[in-house]
Amino acid sequence: MGIDLKAGGRRTGHKSSMKSIKTHNPYKRLLIKLYKFLYRRTGSPFCKTITKRLHMSKVNAPALSLSRLANNMKNKDGKTAVIVGKITDDVRMLEVPKLSVCALGYTENAKKRILAAGGECISFDQLALRAPKGGNTVLLRGPMDREALKHFGHRTSVNNPHTHTHVKPFVRSKGRKFEKARGRRKSCGFKV
Repeated sequence: MGIDLKAGGRRTGHKSSMKSIKTHNPYKRLLIKLYKFLYRRTGSPFCKTITKRLHMSKVNAPALSLSRLANNMKNKDGKTAVIVGKITDDVRMLEVPKLSVCALGYTENAKKRILAAGGECISFDQLALRAPKGGNTVLLRGPMDREALKHFGHRTSVNNPHTHTHVKPFVRSKGRKFEKARGRRKSCGFKV
């Protein structure tokens, strides 16, 4: 006897955010409309990527610091850095180079420092007028380094001890008695 998929197997009420916009931010909603339209009319892969990233949750659109931004923009004079996320200040960086940046948001100090260096901070609607197909731009992303990501992947086993060697286990404590024997020492079975 099979499962009546019609009756109880459909996953209803779970539309992907690419079909229905989840955010309530009116500015972001308008940007999604704008870049969706631009992609439909131009077929530009840049517009497609921007649309996809605008749909992403806050966790998947991490902020980018000024120092990382400056490093990525070395030897790229006259190009605009595009970040679907926020630009944050980095106090360790003493001098900010002249940068042309387009982002969803800026911290107060980051914006001040970019403008003081003779750079510019533009928004996505301004970028759409300037470079509708994303010409002369550099698309950047913030670092995805949440602690939770370290635990993702398969655990190791005797049969294949090196499938995902660097997957962090969920351990109650980091002491001598906790996950330090089999699989962690040659003398106890195997060592990963």
